Amino acid sequence: MIRGSHVEVGPSVASTTDLIADFEDDCQLQGMAPRSIVGYISHLRIFESLLNEWGVDLVQVDRNHVRELIRYLREVKKLHAKTIGHYLTGLSSFYNYLVYEGIVSVNPVLPVRKRYLTRYKKVDRTAERKLISVEEMAGFIKSIMDPRDKAVVMLLAKTGIRRNELIDIDEEDINWNGRSILLKPKPKRSNRQVYFDKETADVIRDWLDRRSRMDTTSKALFIGLRGERLNRSGITTLVTKWATYYGLHDPSSKQIEDHFTPHCCRHWITTHLRRAGMSREFIQELRGDARREAIDVYDHIDIGELRREYLDKIPKLTVFPIINDR
Repeated sequence: MIRGSHVEVGPSVASTTDLIADFEDDCQLQGMAPRSIVGYISHLRIFESLLNEWGVDLVQVDRNHVRELIRYLREVKKLHAKTIGHYLTGLSSFYNYLVYEGIVSVNPVLPVRKRYLTRYKKVDRTAERKLISVEEMAGFIKSIMDPRDKAVVMLLAKTGIRRNELIDIDEEDINWNGRSILLKPKPKRSNRQVYFDKETADVIRDWLDRRSRMDTTSKALFIGLRGERLNRSGITTLVTKWATYYGLHDPSSKQIEDHFTPHCCRHWITTHLRRAGMSREFIQELRGDARREAIDVYDHIDIGELRREYLDKIPKLTVFPIINDR
């Protein structure tokens, strides 16, 4: 039995179903990414099912219930700290909403997350995401036989963009003269312009030559066999397929260091640009990391200098012969 002081509840409370629906509307009004909202609601429903077993309503939750949720996710579901963190982020957002609406007086998730999750993260830090060398990345991309898949991995590696950002690129977003791409607006991204070098341009053009012979009306840069825009699972599948073939990815292992996923490309470019001597500010700008302040160092970065620094520091993979990379 779970005991503890219940959260003080306001005088008028809607049904649980209505509260979750209202919270979903509020997330949409805030402009949250659709995938984030789906995740929040899914995690909230799982928590709700546990509460039903305990005979507790969502508005009666206190820190002990949140603590038991962590125990359940960690010991029964065997989830890692990062995934548990996603659960608590969604729940915290939900209870912030209830506080804002005056339905409860406090957010019961905040003190629990602060006390327990940081400790769990320290336990999980022994497992680090796979980082491969420049030579390994070059060999990996050269081993990819499909022009589209080669272009996908090359672009992920040379720009560090996220899967969703890559998926949404249209052909018209590419500036071939400036060798840059204007990405679609995303909640997590600040700077929308990314650069690519000569060898990346050659790989993309090789794919576009193949794409031009396919039957499609899509504007998407990367499409599937049926001419539709490539999706998230398609990106992950093609990356892990070729990574398995090259020996970088072990799908049977549960260890994160044995996996090579699309996000490993983002990790790769960040690390190797830093090792090449690029400033942290330039790397953050290229990655499009969310800006913490309205006026900060990003506002003073010269775009021309950033592009020159990128071309100077980006690792060369010699996938195709390079004549001039400026």
